[in-house]
Amino acid sequence: MKKELRYKRVLLKLSGEALAAGGQGGIEPETLRSTAEEIAAVRETGVEIGLVVGGGNIFRGLKGASQGMDRAQSDYMGMLATVINALAIQDALERCDVPTRVMTAIEIRQVAEPYIRRRAMRHLKRGHVVVFAAGTGNPYFSTDTAASLRAMEIRADALFKATKVDGIYTKDPERFPDAQLLEKVSYDSFLTSRLKVMDSTAVALCRENGLPIRVFKMAPGNIRRVLQGEKLGTTVSELDV
Repeated sequence: MKKELRYKRVLLKLSGEALAAGGQGGIEPETLRSTAEEIAAVRETGVEIGLVVGGGNIFRGLKGASQGMDRAQSDYMGMLATVINALAIQDALERCDVPTRVMTAIEIRQVAEPYIRRRAMRHLKRGHVVVFAAGTGNPYFSTDTAASLRAMEIRADALFKATKVDGIYTKDPERFPDAQLLEKVSYDSFLTSRLKVMDSTAVALCRENGLPIRVFKMAPGNIRRVLQGEKLGTTVSELDV
């Protein structure tokens, strides 16, 4: 029996590092292929998917700024890195016969469409995966914030953030063996506890608009499981319970 989807339209946020192998930089072809196949399988369930991918596997704006670069210049370079990743994902998805559109906040008409909200929503309704690249188009804002903004603009039912860990923990699970996985956490608790898995500006934006966030590990089948309402990872919403 086919399970009913809990969410009909979602915005999926992937880190740039999710496309690299073993913490290395660049794009690892096998990782890219498996990611595309996972997204393609989820699309077959009928859900509409928007996608935001970071650029940390190529260039991270904050790192450049910490090494003496002008922060705005460094952030623009990071935005261009997200465009490279978006084009790579588009190619991988199209190899899986998934119609895909890349829309950028910085105009690069030779390779992608400029971001226009109503056009993006039309693409989604036609069953296309839409990859939103170049962040918000402004320096000083993370791709987490861009994902929250785009999720609100396309009227997504939830923001999905796929990470390298199982969800949100009370503290860093890689450093503290006694760290506990949180099944649910409120926006306010997330912000006051300064949990680092997601940018605080992004969470505050979701709080103001009542958009739930699902944080879970990027592993085969997990996106579909979250779509079907399984208790996987951490839900960030209005209440802790």
